[in-house]
Amino acid sequence: MATAYFIAGTDTGIGKTFITCALLHTARRAGLSAIAMKPVAAGAERVGDEWLNEDAAQLRAAGSFDPGLADLNPICLRTAVAPHIAAASESVRIEPDKILDAFGRLSTQADLVLVEGVGGFRVPLTDTFDTADLAVALGLPIILVVGMRLGCINHALLTAEAIAARGLSLAGWVANQIDPDMQCVTENLYALQQHLGAPCLGHVPFHRDGDAATVQALVLPAPMR
Repeated sequence: MATAYFIAGTDTGIGKTFITCALLHTARRAGLSAIAMKPVAAGAERVGDEWLNEDAAQLRAAGSFDPGLADLNPICLRTAVAPHIAAASESVRIEPDKILDAFGRLSTQADLVLVEGVGGFRVPLTDTFDTADLAVALGLPIILVVGMRLGCINHALLTAEAIAARGLSLAGWVANQIDPDMQCVTENLYALQQHLGAPCLGHVPFHRDGDAATVQALVLPAPMR
């Protein structure tokens, strides 16, 4: 069975996919086979005979091999809005068991499996099930991607509280510099280190259309080193 982590974010648009891809490349450089899945994605384009989400495409390209979209992205919604809204508009039922089955298959195929959430940690997937519930159902430790911009400390600490409240462990966090003009970056990093109570796996500099394969700033959680 693979070692696996759930990739959560402090918000949407803070670079979870980029960091997930960078972690895949970090693992591959360490000699590990590594793949990722995006259980639920909203926003897709028709490519050949399949609907393809951009995040899923990036994860597929960054992995050691292509496990197939059916497992990599079991629920692909066409409309780029909140998943529960997209699902309702497309008459799609988001079924947790479908995601768990896909993860079960992937977990037998590689040394490392990363499961990237959608949006922030509490994004609704149905009327009664959200991204946090999915993390609980999977039972995975969390890697938190912190989008480094004004307000990130509050967002990170609230997310860490939500993770702890569900009995999940925070294996580590990544500071992803999404605002190149952010003031007092060092001081913000220090505050996060003081308050999050989990190891920092790296601070990734601002990257406008960067290549995740070139990121050298990350380390894997301790059990994978």
